[in-house]
This record gives sequence, structure tokens and C-alpha cells, in this order.
Amino acid sequence: MPQGSHATIREFTVTDPEAGPYGIAAGPDGALWFTLVHEGRIGRMVPGGEADFHPAAPVPAGPMNITAGPDGALWFTGLRGDRVGRIDTGGRVTMFEVPPGGPCGITAGPDGALWFTLMRTDRIGRITTAGEVTEFPLPVSGAMPSMITAGPDGALWFTLNQGNAVGRIAPGGDVAVHALPTEGAAPVGITAGPDGALWFAAIGTGHIGRIATDGKVTEFPLPDPAARPHAIVTGPDEALWFTEWGTAHIGRITPEGRIDEHPLPRPGSEPHGIALGPDGALWVALETGALAQVVPG
Repeated sequence: MPQGSHATIREFTVTDPEAGPYGIAAGPDGALWFTLVHEGRIGRMVPGGEADFHPAAPVPAGPMNITAGPDGALWFTGLRGDRVGRIDTGGRVTMFEVPPGGPCGITAGPDGALWFTLMRTDRIGRITTAGEVTEFPLPVSGAMPSMITAGPDGALWFTLNQGNAVGRIAPGGDVAVHALPTEGAAPVGITAGPDGALWFAAIGTGHIGRIATDGKVTEFPLPDPAARPHAIVTGPDEALWFTEWGTAHIGRITPEGRIDEHPLPRPGSEPHGIALGPDGALWVALETGALAQVVPG
């Protein structure tokens, strides 16, 4: 990284340490929305304000990941309850039953629907804003599809945590699987980068990966192989920002592969989800009960 690059980090306690902030997304209302996976609630916080909470009712869904939908609402996966939920900006929740399989990652697709992964059944799901669900089987077994994002090529891209691969599914259902060169990479987070490629976090081997839309993979090892990078997002500065769950750092990587790491104020704070907030900062969900604001220097 260029000398002098830095970030200013502040933590905001939102819950007790047992609640488990996990996924986070910016909503259309200028607020951050986040999941409390252990308490079964959805939180909302305007930067600089207080957090308020809404139950992910009516079933104990275990809300995990959350994304802004095409309909002005937020959509989230309910891992334990086999549900996908919708919460509007007023806090009204609607739950949709999906086929059993452990819904995990979720993203808005290019077709006006939401796309999600089913970790236990090697399938990708699609749900319309009216709640109509379609499943697409993957040509793998025990691969544990995890996170998913919309790519620059009109397709959805997803990680296969136990399949050591990154997959691509077109809105029509055609699937391609791209094996990763390093065994045990265990990819988790994935996002569209500023360079027309997809970028992913390899929690198993401690590296950040780049996959072009033609399937070519480039890997960038982190200084500490035990960093356990988890989630990744494109920042406001044409770089990628990611969470290091194992070392409680926030990392930054440029498209050229230059890496910088910033320690969180509290060791062991377990950073998971990361999102670009409405204030131009990065916001991180810390499973120990806080949100962290990361302002690039």
C-alpha cells in the first residue's frame, strides 16, 4: 500500500455480546440494516443515531444475511427456519417458506428477483418479490454454496465453501463451476469488484481471490494465513474491503493486489458482514455486539 494510507475506525455497541450481529446492508432509507442471528431480530441504525429492532417473526428463523431488494425493502435469509424474509423500511416483516436446505447468502439479481444459496442441498434459489420460489440444482455434492452476488455479466456468482470453487448461474439456470487452484481455500464472501471481475474471501487459506468472468483465478495471500477473511465488498475508493474474522482486522486490497490491514479497537470482536454505508464509510457487523464504522483515509 502507498505509505500513509489509513482508516479511522469507531465502534458502536448495539446489543449484548450474545445477540450476534452478522449480516449488514445499506437500505434505501439512509440506514444500516443488520441481522441478529442468535436473537432472531433485524436491527436498523441511521449513522450517528440509535439502533432499533424488529423481530424476524413469526418463526425462529435465525436471520443470517441481508440485502437491499429491488422493491424498496430489505430481504434476508432465515438459516434455521428455512425461510426468506422481507422487511420494509417501516419494520413490517413477511416470511416466505423455501425448500429445506439452509438458506444462507442472498442478493438482488439482474432480473428483479432475489437469489439465495441453500447450503445443505447444493442448490441455488430464486424468489420473486411476490414470494414465488424456484430452485436450481448444482452439479456438485456436499459443496456448501455460501455467499452470492450479482456479477457484471448479468449472471449470479457464488462461493462453494466445501467445493473449493466459485460458481456462476445465469438467470435462466445454466450453471458453471470454476475450481480454485489452492486446496482448502473454503471461499465465503464474494462481491463484484471495480475492475469487472469478482472478488472473494478464502477463509480456509487466508487469501483474497479474484476471478474474471472467463473463470481465470488470481490469488493474493494475506500477511497472516490465520486471518480467516470472511466477507468482502467494493468500497468508495475503487478498492475491495474485507473482514478478517480470525484476527479482528479490516483489510483493504486494490485491484492490483496491494494489501493494507487495520486493527479493530477491540481484539476478538469477530467481524462478519461488511457493507458500504449511506455515509460513504464501510460498516461492519461485529458478532460481539457492535457495528464498526470504517472511514477510509
